Amino acid sequence: MENVQTPSNVPTYGAIKRQSTDNCPTCRGIGRIPRGHDQLVAVIPCNDVRLRPRRTKLYVCISMVVCLFLCCLILFFLFPRSVTLAPVSVLSVMVYFTPDAVDMEVTNLINVTNENFVPVQIVEFSVQGLISSAVVGTSKFTNVTTMQGRSQKSVTFKIDLPVTDGGLNTYCKSTTIKIHTLFLELQMKMNISYLSHTEQLSLDTFEYIDCGTNSTIPHPVR
Repeated sequence: MENVQTPSNVPTYGAIKRQSTDNCPTCRGIGRIPRGHDQLVAVIPCNDVRLRPRRTKLYVCISMVVCLFLCCLILFFLFPRSVTLAPVSVLSVMVYFTPDAVDMEVTNLINVTNENFVPVQIVEFSVQGLISSAVVGTSKFTNVTTMQGRSQKSVTFKIDLPVTDGGLNTYCKSTTIKIHTLFLELQMKMNISYLSHTEQLSLDTFEYIDCGTNSTIPHPVR
């Protein structure tokens, strides 16, 4: 093994920490590997610019901007939006006469609009029918349907309305009247669930029906 002198203009190859005085064990601080050394070792001086962090502020700023953009994107898609009910029409009215009452089966159509980007589940739907401010029938449905994000779905439901009032019973069965018009008020409530959140929607509609004969011609609801 030859002895090599360390020139004064050659930087000392040692530890990165300045307080340490240990030299590189491979080249003994001279920056050159002696002859006969079989192992290949990459030696980098302590003052090499490659050991210094470069563009650290730029990388930090880019990371912050990317994280902020992702947070805003997640909030945009997951922010709760409205789910609305809209009446469409009365599809049919089936009338059945009994000795003491008039039984009607009214079929209605409503539209449910989901403005969210996530699916919405209709957990429960209830409807109450009133004639002359008196409740004449109720219906309740569970697990109606599931709506996809940004979609609209039509929901058809039926409600039984037994009319037992004496005056209305006579009015509906009268043969001297051609059109037996009744104004029906429907009070609807719908429970929906999305994003681990439960919400109740309500809608009141007013429609006219003929209690003296069957009707299968759809007409709009106000």
